[in-house]
Amino acid sequence: MISRAHQVLFGVLLLACVAMAAVLIRLRNRAQDRLQEQAAGAPAMQAAAEAPPTQITLYVPNDLDDSLVAMRESLALPENSSAEAEELLSNLVAAFRAPGSTHPIDVANGVNQVYLMAVPNGAGAPGNPGQLAVVDLSAALAAEQPSGIEPETLTLLSMMATLHANIPSITEVHFLVDGQPRETLAGHADLTRTYLASEANPMPNPQTAESTP
Repeated sequence: MISRAHQVLFGVLLLACVAMAAVLIRLRNRAQDRLQEQAAGAPAMQAAAEAPPTQITLYVPNDLDDSLVAMRESLALPENSSAEAEELLSNLVAAFRAPGSTHPIDVANGVNQVYLMAVPNGAGAPGNPGQLAVVDLSAALAAEQPSGIEPETLTLLSMMATLHANIPSITEVHFLVDGQPRETLAGHADLTRTYLASEANPMPNPQTAESTP
């Protein structure tokens, strides 16, 4: 006879599977919508190109001392929050492969897309429940990611810190790889859990580097 504890555990796991399936379906639908927008002339991209530049902060990993270095940039961002998150992470990944990078990952497209959803009982400000960012990493980034708990964790922390610093409403982050759940990034960093954005807490006075054109 199945104990009540096992029944409760099974129910919780079933709900988690249903929730993740719903997220994956929404990701697929959003990808289809994006293709339709591109076929119609990509108005969202045109709006982003016309938007005035704004100051952003990218938290770039430093493998030499396992820290995050704050890099300031001026960037025109789209108004759509999901597209804004994708643009932020695309620029962060570009910093990974830049000459002299302290966290070298040679991949052109590291993030497929970012899906944002409300967190009903999240850790946002009063009246603001916060948002969960589901970050769909590319298989190419996972393949190029140096294996090891420190470099893998720094990759995740840098993305979490960058998202939260520029979009404070993001309070939780979950990672997929090519739209699929995965146990680890490259053998170590856990991708089965949902992270609190506050876990990616850079040093109080992080080193700051101004980007060059």
